Amino acid sequence: MTDHEYQDALHTLEPRLQRYAELLVLKGAAVQKGQELCITASPEIFEFVRMVVRTGYEAGAKHVTVIWQDAAVDAEAYKHVDATWFETYPAWKVKLLNDMAEEGAALLFLESDDPDGFKGLDTKKIAAFRKARNTQCTAWRRGMDFAYNTWCIGGVPTARWAQKVFPDDDAHGAIIKLWENILDVSRINDNPIKAWENHNKAFEAHKKKLDELHFDALHYQSKNGTDFTVGLADKHIWDGGAGKTQSGTWFFPNVPTEEVFTVPDRRRAEGRLVAALPLVHDGIVVRDFWFEFKDGKVVDYDAAEGKEVLTSIINTDENSCRLGEVALVSKKSPIRESGILFYSTLFDENASCHLALGKSFPDCYEGGFDLSPDELMENGVNISATHVDFMVGSDDLNITGITKTGEEIPVFRDGVWVL
Repeated sequence: MTDHEYQDALHTLEPRLQRYAELLVLKGAAVQKGQELCITASPEIFEFVRMVVRTGYEAGAKHVTVIWQDAAVDAEAYKHVDATWFETYPAWKVKLLNDMAEEGAALLFLESDDPDGFKGLDTKKIAAFRKARNTQCTAWRRGMDFAYNTWCIGGVPTARWAQKVFPDDDAHGAIIKLWENILDVSRINDNPIKAWENHNKAFEAHKKKLDELHFDALHYQSKNGTDFTVGLADKHIWDGGAGKTQSGTWFFPNVPTEEVFTVPDRRRAEGRLVAALPLVHDGIVVRDFWFEFKDGKVVDYDAAEGKEVLTSIINTDENSCRLGEVALVSKKSPIRESGILFYSTLFDENASCHLALGKSFPDCYEGGFDLSPDELMENGVNISATHVDFMVGSDDLNITGITKTGEEIPVFRDGVWVL
């Protein structure tokens, strides 16, 4: 695709890009009049960032702050800086993130990283820096985990990411294709705000039914080797679609989203889980991997590629080897039906049932916002400095709900809802 053709294609997409920006600002991060908006983004997507900034001000934002985060610059640091440096998050960054959270800012994260951007680098450095941020930026982390701040993650193409997804296209052509698919699966039609309001209603039936049944455990089976049972926390609540802050503001944490999810009992997980899709974590791709659980803990694991990434995740802290999320997604989701592997957890997790190692969501436990970390742990709700989703939703996945009386009720058969 020539430069001229590329600019023409972007011009054609511009109305949909503007509607996407409006969705991210108005429904995703749910910016209110007089509120600070904080955007985290790569400098490679500066043109779209400018559109989002303008949209934020038009929505009434008091001020918009952009935090530029360049993965290529970070990669140079991981290559050359001593490992001990990454154990402490820079004080000025801690202050910036905590101040934004305490100010009540809406937080918008525009993801566009190269899936292979950190390939071959020291995974211990990467994991240490992530842990330092999540444990030292306490107000920022708590603002999202305990629903004090609205927040949203959305995807924006860059050349390296786009060509990973569409390797047979040149950079311009791949970017346009990825944009078109992101806009499609994000429901960017003539009225995406209305589309997302309707989409949110679709989550309610599944959540209501699951809450009424209040399963004690879920049993997963697939011909790929998955045979796994996970207990659910005794006072678990199913969530999905829009979230709500403690002050009552509705927002969408992920654009797109197709999942309903809840909190497992960190002490009860048994058997083998085999991944159905690759995992992209911290700029490294992990393929063909599995976990073995006993008494809620990962006791064995392997991968055809990227095992060191799994090691870094599991060893983040004493609880990162336990589960923090159970999420259900039909294989009939728009993302799965697109047939595209996005090499981005934001998208791929919404194509597949998944689980997550690490921290749980307190809002998925009745009264969770009022409990201390120790009290949450006592009730089976996991506390960790990390949260990493991995996809297990194979085409033939069967999930059976087990009640407290031992009754077995089909939930998924061959990857789709039957409940």
